[in-house]
Amino acid sequence: QVQLVESGGGLVQAGGSLRLSCVASGRTFSNYAMGWFRQAPGKEREFVAAITWSGLSTAYADSVKGRFTISRNNAKNTMYLQMNSLKPEDTAVYYCAARTSPVVVRTAIEYRYWGQGTQVTVSS
Repeated sequence: QVQLVESGGGLVQAGGSLRLSCVASGRTFSNYAMGWFRQAPGKEREFVAAITWSGLSTAYADSVKGRFTISRNNAKNTMYLQMNSLKPEDTAVYYCAARTSPVVVRTAIEYRYWGQGTQVTVSS
């Protein structure tokens, strides 16, 4: 079993920055893609960003492209999401997820393992 734990969420003013971390533990896989999703109250869970194991291939939702950066440190079993120029509409619970395939995809159903989520609140 793989456990994923997010951290780094909090309250920030619009225009500010946060860096989320996701640490994998337990039984981990060396070649799986990982991603970030978010869910606001009353809304569906949506794709944010994803990354291959090497970090050389990434994908971003149009809503965060140019503002968010996904990265990965396999030696630390950790994935990051650097969020800059935050907007109130970025407010959501952010989840990290992992596949059992190396291919980056944008749909939640393709991710097998999920963290508990971390709250990000952006005030106007």
